[in-house]
Amino acid sequence: MPIRTNRGRAAVYRRLWGWPMRSPTHLMGTIILVAAIMIAAGMLVPRLLDDGGTGVASADGPESTADSAPVVSDTGADPTLDREVLPTRLSEPLATPTSAKPAPEALRVAKRWVTAWATPPEDGSVDSWLEGLRPYTTEEFLPQLRTVDPANIPATKVVGEPEVHESYTSSVQVEVATDGPTLLVTVIETDTGWRVTDYSENSG
Repeated sequence: MPIRTNRGRAAVYRRLWGWPMRSPTHLMGTIILVAAIMIAAGMLVPRLLDDGGTGVASADGPESTADSAPVVSDTGADPTLDREVLPTRLSEPLATPTSAKPAPEALRVAKRWVTAWATPPEDGSVDSWLEGLRPYTTEEFLPQLRTVDPANIPATKVVGEPEVHESYTSSVQVEVATDGPTLLVTVIETDTGWRVTDYSENSG
């Protein structure tokens, strides 16, 4: 069996690795150096990756904090603004009606309305009674009058002239006496003229 010399081994190493080697000792040193470099790279790469992940997380953290900050600020600001503004709005005085001399037409409408109210219909129906009131009544008030039974009205005619209770530029309260109770009638000015919008009985 032929014995290989150092030169023969060096020729084998050159064929295997593609670059010249002076001795097996030199080869072993090179292998150890390469292994050390690979181990060091294996330890450093995970740390670098961990640092990169931490950096992203820390970057996202402030972003989330920055996004949530305006929400807290806005939520706290709105009630403060409401508390500052609402008292000012509520403290403003409500507009009060302006007193004025009663319009003669308002008094005439009040008397005619009470006359129709106290006049029972020939057929005794509510519809006929409402038709007599319609020319002097607002459209909004007519449905409320449907609950009244004309047969139960404790009056048959108007006695005396209307007396003004309160008078404003667009509404008048008038007292109209009948042979039963005295009515307090509210007449308002509408686009179609003065119309009755409410009444109450006063038997005293």
